[in-house]
Amino acid sequence: MNRPAEPLMAQAATQAQMGQARPHESAHLHVAGAAPYTDDLPEPAGTLHAALGLSPLAHGRITAIDLDRLQAQPGVVAVLTALDIPGPNDCGAIVHDDPILAELSRGPDGALDGTVRHVGQPVFAVIARTRESARRAAALAPQVLTITPLPAVLGALDAHAQQQYVVPPMHLVRGDAPAALAQAAQITEGRFSLGGQEQFYLEGQISLAVPQEDGGMQVLCSTQHPSEMQHAVAHALSVAAHRVQVSCRRMGGGFGGKESQSAQFACVAAVAAARLKRPVKLRPDRDDDFMVTGRRHPFEFDWRVAHDDAGRITAAEVNMVSNAGHSADLSAPVMTRALCHVDNAYWLPHLAAHGHCAKTHTQSNTAFRGFGGPQGALAIEMVIDDIARRLGRDALDVRRANFYGTESNNVTPYGQVVRDNQIGPLVAQLAAECAYAERRASIAAFNAASPVLKKGLALTPVKFGIAFNVAHFNQAGALVHVYTDGSVLVNHGGTEMGQGLNTKVAQVVAHTLGIPFERVRCSATDTAKIANTSATAASTGSDLNGKAAEDAARQIRARLAAFVAGRLGGRAEAVRFAEGHATAEGGQTMAWAELVQAAYIARVQLWSDGHYATPGLHWNRDTLQGEPFQYFAYGAACSEVIVDTLTGEHRVLRADLLHDVGTSLNPAIDIGQVEGAYIQGLGWLTMEELWWQPMDGSKNAGRLMTHAPSTYKIPTANDVPAVFNTRLYGQPNAADTIGKSKAVGEPPLLLAFSAFLAIRDAISAAGGHRLNPPLRAPATPEAVLDALQAVGAGQP
Repeated sequence: MNRPAEPLMAQAATQAQMGQARPHESAHLHVAGAAPYTDDLPEPAGTLHAALGLSPLAHGRITAIDLDRLQAQPGVVAVLTALDIPGPNDCGAIVHDDPILAELSRGPDGALDGTVRHVGQPVFAVIARTRESARRAAALAPQVLTITPLPAVLGALDAHAQQQYVVPPMHLVRGDAPAALAQAAQITEGRFSLGGQEQFYLEGQISLAVPQEDGGMQVLCSTQHPSEMQHAVAHALSVAAHRVQVSCRRMGGGFGGKESQSAQFACVAAVAAARLKRPVKLRPDRDDDFMVTGRRHPFEFDWRVAHDDAGRITAAEVNMVSNAGHSADLSAPVMTRALCHVDNAYWLPHLAAHGHCAKTHTQSNTAFRGFGGPQGALAIEMVIDDIARRLGRDALDVRRANFYGTESNNVTPYGQVVRDNQIGPLVAQLAAECAYAERRASIAAFNAASPVLKKGLALTPVKFGIAFNVAHFNQAGALVHVYTDGSVLVNHGGTEMGQGLNTKVAQVVAHTLGIPFERVRCSATDTAKIANTSATAASTGSDLNGKAAEDAARQIRARLAAFVAGRLGGRAEAVRFAEGHATAEGGQTMAWAELVQAAYIARVQLWSDGHYATPGLHWNRDTLQGEPFQYFAYGAACSEVIVDTLTGEHRVLRADLLHDVGTSLNPAIDIGQVEGAYIQGLGWLTMEELWWQPMDGSKNAGRLMTHAPSTYKIPTANDVPAVFNTRLYGQPNAADTIGKSKAVGEPPLLLAFSAFLAIRDAISAAGGHRLNPPLRAPATPEAVLDALQAVGAGQP
């Protein structure tokens, strides 16, 4: 028994697996073009293809569909409408107000009656022998649909004025803000318009539905939420959930756009497959994807804030109006999270924050990295920026004056104590490392000597709560199988969308069993293996699934420890697993593969399930009070920009990021997530502009005009700052998380606030710092020029 490890183990086994900067587990496949996505999977014999016929009007009443003309098109096998859906015509994630295909009914005389809610709403689905044939037929939608126009509302403020909402308004209140405002000596007021953002995943929405025996259905789907897709398909087909299997090996990006909105595509494919008894694939063109799906919610803000001469906020009233689109989707939890992040890193003794989810005739907006948190937090950063300029103080000084404390002034407006507060020391460290004070003076000197080009600088903090606001979503399951050759297979409920979740979970299992990373593999997410999973969202993927996989691996390790103790002597709890060996209390060892083989022969169970539920969470959604988050992640960024006051163009010259990920599970992946989030946030706030044709009577009225890469601009490599310094803060998480790590998916997106506010600082400099620039987001050149003119610095 006491012998060296086998050669393979000796080569691979090194040190503890958690905390290692390992490449993404599929990186070698990505770079070789060999990582199969849903569209790359072999199509079963007889596969048909679906395409969606889209509404050409923003709002109207359907009175006829020329189905015969569609059916007569080359290659068309069938045309489906809402009347052909066996179950409820609904795929709403929370509120059941989101039709799979446009609502239709047929009167006693056979006449059709239905409603369209936005330009691009799917009205029918064409099923054809080839994808091209299906798309050609579906493109006839404007010709085959008879729709009587109805009044349409596109803007959130217009809908708000008419009190049209998808859910009732929400109110987060602490203290008595109106009374405090009435007594205040200094009041700062403002308003701000914040645009939405396309998820712009590289892989679009796609589902392949394959009929199974006895009424079963397998759906291969690019989704962040396989269980939600299972439920939606089961309801649409009017079958039990156990007859539907949803699988997802990997996605080419998701960012929240594949949390709830994959359901429409999965349901259409499944309904068609069930009706025709043949596999059906639905992969919309990129333009159709844009026209059908929603995106990050645009917000409109206004505020009244009381403060003292140092800029300390004593009371605030903030109104938020989001553009929810035509249905509720996830707008309610998005607004809840926006309200819960309106404080960001600041103590607000009196607060009245009001959230309204406006119902408009546009695509239904949905989850996007940050899930409302970035919108809410940016509002208070704009407030701080306004106060500092009004008082003639440096904005960083005003921010510091308002930071949460550690022993007092440390309770959020929703009643959660801000424990393990890192924001003060983290910001101090970044300010010193990036030489903020020195650069502030240098930029002032540059601007004084430069009449056209103006520089700006901003340093902003991040405090971001981690957990789903709905407590029961904070759970996960996993299966860990150890095979007789010593290899290990892991299946968990999270989905891999490029963020490295499978890599981290494999590291957790390898670390727990004391074996090399190369011995562990994660398989595709599958509802037939892990049931009732939560979405891979809210930055909880590693927290939940890592803990669940660790639980399963620990159970296996405990069984093996008992076996080793029985074979080699000593106590089971004293057995140690490391470097591919199990070492008994007396020092004798067994190589991993030898141990596994011997345990199997002794009939020791070599697989286990694991489960994890985040402790300590509670939330009252009516009062918006409780403890919705397990912990907070912190961060800070300093951005320096230069603005051309003649053209409105800008460039980020330098960015310094310091972000708190606790004890990193994988520093390489975490740094990549931090940098990617900053650039994605930069795109949202500076260039990614969404524009709908106004309801002006034109043929494109109500149409999203920025519906393709040709009209919608995202950041490129040229937009990355020439000086881009990123560091992880490295303070272990005080909460009991996997490896004392912290979530890293969403929080660092807020670091991009510093770039937007640096642009605002440069505009302010052009106007002599006399006025608060009314800069809207995204800060496109047009928006910058408008703000420059408003502060008296623009060109006539």
